[in-house]
Amino acid sequence: MNSILIVDDDGPLRMRLERAFSDRGFQTHVAGNAAEAEALIRTTPIERALIDLRMPGASGLDLLETIRDVSPATAVVMLSGYGSIAAAVDAVRLGAVNFVQKPADVEDLLAAFERADSPPSKPSDVEYLAPSLARAEWEHINRVLTDCGGNISRAARQLGLHRRTLQRKLQTPPPKH
Repeated sequence: MNSILIVDDDGPLRMRLERAFSDRGFQTHVAGNAAEAEALIRTTPIERALIDLRMPGASGLDLLETIRDVSPATAVVMLSGYGSIAAAVDAVRLGAVNFVQKPADVEDLLAAFERADSPPSKPSDVEYLAPSLARAEWEHINRVLTDCGGNISRAARQLGLHRRTLQRKLQTPPPKH
């Protein structure tokens, strides 16, 4: 039977995903944070894991490293509402098979696992889409904010923005492309 571990600090989302994967025949396990997930992964064989990038306590990237150590055969897809190219690269570099940006439905998530199982495309089959200027700006702001440890005032100084301007930019959802 297919088993999946769903790790997200958003309770309603976690419950919806658990129900949706159960309806599709998966044996589901859920955790609200990295510590709960680590206890599960150490005691239960898990084939797939869906992990939120940002959670209180240890991050999804920290959990990904633990899963790679404890259960290297587990396929991991990272899920984030704050996705950026840099975060996706970090996740894949640490062993995630894919990175999906929220909001995503179960079909998107299943497709992310399936794309990992399929052979890579030839470079000529892949169309490169450069991010828009708005998307590049959003990613740069989030990278600087991460580098500043989440300190908005310090990030605003480094970006040459007023603190309130930066806060307004952070409240807007990320551009799609």
